Formats: sequence, C-alpha cells, structure tokens
Amino acid sequence: MRKENIRNPIGIFDSGFGGLNILKEIIKGLPEYDYIYLGDTARTPYGARSQEVIRNFTEEAVGFLFKRNCQLIILACNTASSEALRKIQREYLPKNYPNRRVLGVIVPAAESAVVRTNNNCIGVIATESTVRSKAFEKEVKKLNPQIEVFQEACPLLAPLVENGEENSGVTELAIRNYLSPLLRKNIDTLILGCTHYGILEDKIRKIVGPGINLVSEGAVVADKLKDYLQRHKELDDEISRNAGAEFFTTDLTDKFQILGSKFFGKRILPKRAKLG
Repeated sequence: MRKENIRNPIGIFDSGFGGLNILKEIIKGLPEYDYIYLGDTARTPYGARSQEVIRNFTEEAVGFLFKRNCQLIILACNTASSEALRKIQREYLPKNYPNRRVLGVIVPAAESAVVRTNNNCIGVIATESTVRSKAFEKEVKKLNPQIEVFQEACPLLAPLVENGEENSGVTELAIRNYLSPLLRKNIDTLILGCTHYGILEDKIRKIVGPGINLVSEGAVVADKLKDYLQRHKELDDEISRNAGAEFFTTDLTDKFQILGSKFFGKRILPKRAKLG
C-alpha cells in the first residue's frame, strides 16, 4: 500500500537532455506522481559506443535510480533501450530488484507506427547504435511482418541538439540529408527514434510535409505508461504521489540547466550524480 509523503518515484533515464522531453509529456498526463530524472551528460552520446559499454553505463544509471527508491524506470534513451533493456529485464532485475520494473521507448513507438501506417512503409531515424541493432525493425515485424522498415542513422543530430544548435542552418541541412533517402522509399510514417529529435519535430514536419505521420516518442510513451500503470495496480500502488520532480546529471554545468530547461519547458535545478 502506498504511503503518502514517502518518495517512491518513477525514474527517467537518458544519456543526455532528450529524455526531459519525454518526462515533460509524462508529467502532462500523470502530474500527480513523483519523478527523478537522470541524464548521463558526462558520457553522452551513447550512439557510437559498443554494446558492452552501453550496457554497463545503463546498469549504473538504473542502479543509481533504484537506490533512490524508484519503483519503475523508463529508459528514455533509444540507444539504451535497444542495446541494454533486454539484458536488464532478464538478468539484472531478477538478481537485484525482482519486484521493480524497467521499460523502454522502442516498443511503444513501434506499436504506434504500425497502427498509423497505411501503405506498410515505415521510416526510422535514430543513432548509429539503434539503427545497427535493428530494434525498431524487429518490433515492427513482430506486429506485422508485411511492413517494410527503412532506417537512417543520423549521427550529427543528437550532438547538434546537445550543443544548442537546433535552430542552425547546419542542423536543417543535416535533417534534409538524412531524410532524403527515406522519402524516396515512399514512407508514410516516420519514427523519430531518438529522444533528442522531439525538439526538432517542427523542422522535420516542415521537410516531410503533412502527408507523413510522425511518431514522436514523448506523447506515445506517456500514453503507454498510463495504460501500463492501470494494468499493474500492485506496482502503481507503490509509487508515491507528491507531484514532485528531481533532476540529476553526471556533468553539472550551466549548459545542462539552460538546455535542460528548454527541453523540459520550464526551469530546472539539477544536482550532480556520480556513476561508476
């Protein structure tokens, strides 16, 4: 039974700032819960790292959040979701925290894309690691093997966003170059497969036009989380409801507060986290 004024929050983890956009959308739909956000900004980006390193970093982050009484953790990082989630669910949780849960963002996005497509041609833009893992393609094919999935790695976009250059001409040019091969495949649905891309959604929409469905993970994950908690009452009862949020970063800088506030939509006061 949940006890009021005791913090048993929901944890949100990302390699950088992008997950703050996910958290913003989750709080819109579930404002009463407590949350802790962790951004591993000292070691971002994860996209070009090896699977072993990504798994180790993600386990350290999950451990940090569980030690702060998180009952449920969302891996808002697509790279962590694609490379580390399965191992954490199958090995780490049973051994260390059997009554807690870790969820990712790839399955909700894949489910949404499958529902939206009309011509069975789905595009994905993501980091190099996420594209290499074929995680989105695997999840889409599980739901509908007839759907074709076309992927494009976008190694420049996350670093550009992390550097606050989302409105630069370089970023717009990079988006156009990455989208061009996908648009030639006649896709009618595009998954924005990195949390950083949410802040680029308007620019992407302008380039692809109104005829293509955009699957941006923030709103999708928020809806799926609400449904998940309704179906898992025993877990929902353990999560505290004081409408609070804490923010942690592994590299406490003015940049995190400035850009983090931009992603979250209002001012945040982050604290320093040590991992490893």
